[in-house]
Amino acid sequence: MKRKRHTPEQIVRKLREGDRMLNEGTELTEVLRHLEVSDSSWHRWRAQYGGMKSDEVKRLRELERENARLKKIVADKSLEIDMLKELAEGNF
Repeated sequence: MKRKRHTPEQIVRKLREGDRMLNEGTELTEVLRHLEVSDSSWHRWRAQYGGMKSDEVKRLRELERENARLKKIVADKSLEIDMLKELAEGNF
């Protein structure tokens, strides 16, 4: 089976549709088959995106990107500080 990548918006949409189907009394296996999603993906998505709206997911992704960028900046600065300390001690 070909592997698909879903956008966060698609995931939220599928979670909502799946919840609606479950509330109507459909079995989980039938819901997963209808949505074309594996059991593990469904549970992982529920843990990560459960109860979120589409705009909240977009904001989460933006914050994750910004956090990664800031972590990289901090790592670069700490390397620079370590190099300057070594130069100041004369251990080069």
